[in-house]
Amino acid sequence: MARKRSVPLTEAEQRVMEVVWKLQSASLGQIVDALSEDQRPANNTVQTTMKILERKGYIRHRAQGRVFIYSPVVGRDAAAQTALSYVISRFFGGSSAKVALNLIDDESLTPEQLDELRRRIDDAKSVGR
Repeated sequence: MARKRSVPLTEAEQRVMEVVWKLQSASLGQIVDALSEDQRPANNTVQTTMKILERKGYIRHRAQGRVFIYSPVVGRDAAAQTALSYVISRFFGGSSAKVALNLIDDESLTPEQLDELRRRIDDAKSVGR
């Protein structure tokens, strides 16, 4: 049976996932220690976040003695794609074209970024997307 599609990460979940992705395999204590001191929540808050991430399908754990070792199930790129799909669905009516047009209309894009977008559009046309 296919795994249920993961829902996007909250900001707090993403902070924890960044540590899990970096460490690849870590205990709760190691994860807490790796969080930046200015944004470090209490151990029980991180533990609750880990349970949520596991329920969402982003991580799994294995017991090593009395300690749980957590590792990622979903990679950073897949999590980014899930978040992007969510934004496209929720804010752009499911239209990737609307997102692209919105990005092109964004005045903060540099000429180099616009050139890269143009190249990618041309490449997509040539492969028949």
